[in-house]
Amino acid sequence: MIRLAAAGDAEQLAALNEAFNGPGEATPEHVAESLRNNRQEIVVVAEEGAELAGFVCVQIKRSFCYENPTAEITEVYVKPAFRGRGIAGRMIAFAEAYCARNGSISEFVLLTGEDNRAAQSVYRRLGYAQDRELHFTKRLRG
Repeated sequence: MIRLAAAGDAEQLAALNEAFNGPGEATPEHVAESLRNNRQEIVVVAEEGAELAGFVCVQIKRSFCYENPTAEITEVYVKPAFRGRGIAGRMIAFAEAYCARNGSISEFVLLTGEDNRAAQSVYRRLGYAQDRELHFTKRLRG
């Protein structure tokens, strides 16, 4: 089943995030708090029985420069045992439909690695096209 994440998913989401992004600050408590209070993020999960098979995070971005907000898919992860079943595509399609119904979203954007061919294939099948933008990053140290 594809659905929005709930605070009760926090423990499994924290474990999935650690498997995907490595150890970090996403404790179950932090995840639960974010799911309850972060109105700029939508988290979609794929549930197989009582187990979460994957998740998609979408950040809603609003600016006075544009009439409608945009959505950025920031994370897409499916456990290796569940890959090849179309789960990532179904979670993204759910997120797109949810945002279209509930937020006047004008476009979805995402970033992925140049060498992540499997993800690129999924995104292309879903209608995403590579654009001519360059992505820059600067880390700020406290």
